[in-house]
Amino acid sequence: MVTWNFAAVWDGIAAEVPDREALVCGDRRVTWGEFAARAHRLAAHLQSLGLAPGDKVAIDVPNRPEYLESFYAALVLGCVPVNVNYRYTADEVRHVVDDSDAAVVVHTADVAETVRTAVARIDAPARPHTLEVGEPYEQAIAAAPATPDPAHTPSGDDLIFLYTGGTTGMPKGVMWRNEDLYVGIWVQAHPRHREPPDPVAAARAGKRAATRLPVSPLMHGTGLMTTLSTLAGGGTVVLLDHTGLDPELVWDTVAREQVAALTIVGDVFARPLLDALHAHAGRWHLTCLRAIVSSGVLFSPEVKRGLLDELPGVTIIDTLGASEGLGPSNASTAADDTIAPARFRVNDRVFVIDEHTGQPVTPGSDEVGIVAMGGNIPLGYYNDPEKTRSTFRVIDGTRYSVPGDYATVAADGTVQLLGRGSACINTGGEKVYPEEVELVLRDHTGVFDCTVVGVPDARFGEKVVAIVQVAAGHHLDADDLGAWCRRTLAGYKLPREWLFVDGLPRSPAGKADQPKLRALAMERLGIDGA
Repeated sequence: MVTWNFAAVWDGIAAEVPDREALVCGDRRVTWGEFAARAHRLAAHLQSLGLAPGDKVAIDVPNRPEYLESFYAALVLGCVPVNVNYRYTADEVRHVVDDSDAAVVVHTADVAETVRTAVARIDAPARPHTLEVGEPYEQAIAAAPATPDPAHTPSGDDLIFLYTGGTTGMPKGVMWRNEDLYVGIWVQAHPRHREPPDPVAAARAGKRAATRLPVSPLMHGTGLMTTLSTLAGGGTVVLLDHTGLDPELVWDTVAREQVAALTIVGDVFARPLLDALHAHAGRWHLTCLRAIVSSGVLFSPEVKRGLLDELPGVTIIDTLGASEGLGPSNASTAADDTIAPARFRVNDRVFVIDEHTGQPVTPGSDEVGIVAMGGNIPLGYYNDPEKTRSTFRVIDGTRYSVPGDYATVAADGTVQLLGRGSACINTGGEKVYPEEVELVLRDHTGVFDCTVVGVPDARFGEKVVAIVQVAAGHHLDADDLGAWCRRTLAGYKLPREWLFVDGLPRSPAGKADQPKLRALAMERLGIDGA
């Protein structure tokens, strides 16, 4: 019987195909044998620092091999890998490191001062160790034994922490068992086959997952989970050690490394990538690319169509997922007559429930409910039993993840997502879901990027404000966009204020920073935040 633990699976693959490339990053090429050997030595070093099974290893590293080596090493030792956003301030890093009870922080040199400041602010008898990627990291690996002693026996119960983005509050640590995350990732991609195949036998037979380039950060769920999937299939992961999106670098790398699968996060990544293809027609030969996978934020139909027109051999896979659970996927191809917003069909693992009663909403009723995802889901939030109870609910004897995505169900059983409830705007008693308005705005060729927020209003409680970045070569004003929205949106959903900006603050994973954008809107509109 296979142990559904990523370290155990990777150990088995490395033993079968040690010379196959596991990681590529610029000029660096790391074979599976090297990947496993370095991870085991790093685990032995962590053990020498006093770490034992169950201790936490925080990873503050961008998309480079050391991120995955540290993740692997933590699991080899039976420790818990913890993601840290490499753009966090010292106080934000302190929150994640302190909240997770991390025993060590692995970090790069560019965030060394931030990490040192964060660790110094932790009020604990023993502050976490730090290990800087570069010479200290390499010396630690070189001096360590080949493997920890005594060796930990990997288990499906070993944990992985995935801290949420914190765009609507302080980040929370989602606790995944290895087995649940491993099987959940497999089932999301193969809904008709609930049991993953033996990965070692597959490697022995010469099978391998497609070469993948995660453009989105590994510290974000979308980038990490698709990367874990590729490595679990014995494939090769291509990394860009470059913070921020450089579309030309992405396409250069896809062409050079013959990447077959690209991972992005919605329009924030897709639009610049599409613009680069338009601006440099014929520069790249991209017939190697077979799939673009996205999750986490809005991926508008017109951008999908634009990419499919440029890349007719590609399938775009839009997945429903969150740090708290993995849902179904929706595929689009160049042959499709129409490209619609991602929709998913109610099934035995995903359905929409009434927020208060917990009962399924009636298809075709226009009733707004919240999405419940079953199957392999996390244990809950670390050190937060109250939030765990509200998000992970038992419905008719089965446990579901209900992270707060609002939706309706059409008469044919398809689910139309409206957006995360934490961002919902209550204006005059009516609920407005920002993503619904954003979807209409993004359909306008003159809108490059946008977000919709709610700000205080004396009459309506909140009013809808659109913050818009106009595409190059276009001129838009409030009248233009108001008329555009009026064609398809009810009056109460229309933005009452329009703000035009040169760019929108977003996380490295492309998610809108709602508190910062709301504060920006209030400042520009002269609204007192008290």
